[in-house]
Amino acid sequence: VSIVMPCLNEARALPHCIANAREALDQIRARYGLAGEIILADNGSQDGSQGIAEALGARVVNITERGYGAALIGGFMAAGGRYIVMGDADGSYDFRDSVAMIGKLRDGADLCMGSRFQGGIAPGAMPWKNRYLGNPVLTGLLNLLFRSGVDDAHCGLRAISKKAFLELNLSGTGMEFASEMLIKASLKSLRIDEVPVTLAADLRG
Repeated sequence: VSIVMPCLNEARALPHCIANAREALDQIRARYGLAGEIILADNGSQDGSQGIAEALGARVVNITERGYGAALIGGFMAAGGRYIVMGDADGSYDFRDSVAMIGKLRDGADLCMGSRFQGGIAPGAMPWKNRYLGNPVLTGLLNLLFRSGVDDAHCGLRAISKKAFLELNLSGTGMEFASEMLIKASLKSLRIDEVPVTLAADLRG
C-alpha cells in the first residue's frame, strides 16, 4: 500500500500527517498483512517540507509540473504499492479511514471513495456553500450524467488499485483530476465503492 500526499509548503502539518499515515499503515499491516510506504509528492515547497518528510521516514518525489493533479499523478507513478491511497497533507483527513478502503479494494473494488457526509464534518472544516450547495449539486450532476453512485464526489481521501489508475490514463494537472478519476472510472464501468470518512479543520493555521 502506498499512501501518496501532494504537498506544497505543508511543513506545519506534515509531522501530524505522516504520523497519522504511519498509524494507518500499521493497522493495514495488522489487518491485511500488507506492507506500506508513505510518499510525499512535492510540488516545489520552499518551507523545508521535503526535509521534514524524509526525516520522518517518508519518500519524497519531486514533481516539477505544478498542480494538484500533476503532483498526484507523479506520486502515483512512483508508488510501489498494489493499492494507492491519496490524501491531503494539511491534516484535514484521517488516514486511518483508509484502512476500510483497502478492505474494499481487496474485496474487488477498483476505486473506493470517502464520504465526508457519512463520516462527519467538523465545525469550520468545510464552508457552508460547499457543504450545502456546491458539493451536493456537483455530486448530483456527476451521478446523473455518469451514474457514479456516490454521495461525495469531491472527497480528497480515496483509494485506487494501481492497475485501475494505469487503466484510467489520467491527465488532469489541477483540481479537475479528482473529477476526472471518478468520471473515467464510471465510464469504464469500474467497481466504485464508498466508505465513511471524517473531515477536520486543516492545520495550516
